[in-house]
Amino acid sequence: MALYKAYPKKGKTCKVTFELPEEATNGVKTVALVGDFNGWNRTSHVLEKNKDGLFSITIVLEQGNEYQFRYLMDDARWENDWAADKYVPSSAGNCDNSVVIV
Repeated sequence: MALYKAYPKKGKTCKVTFELPEEATNGVKTVALVGDFNGWNRTSHVLEKNKDGLFSITIVLEQGNEYQFRYLMDDARWENDWAADKYVPSSAGNCDNSVVIV
């Protein structure tokens, strides 16, 4: 898993690319990026799968914030990002959420 951040020379946003390699998604058909930036919506940020089996999505986030997120695989299994900037306890249960800091 990987997070790539691209900051423009001017502006207050950051393009963040979230990537999941094939070994992290073996047999998975769909992956959604779900977090506080989209109201924990399970359908608004669906990752695309390329020919090499890599799932990815790029979104624009406002700088100066921390965003909690998780991946939802096949609408059934939640996963954190191994490359997250940090982890925080989830208010939805006995697990942690990944955090990206921009």
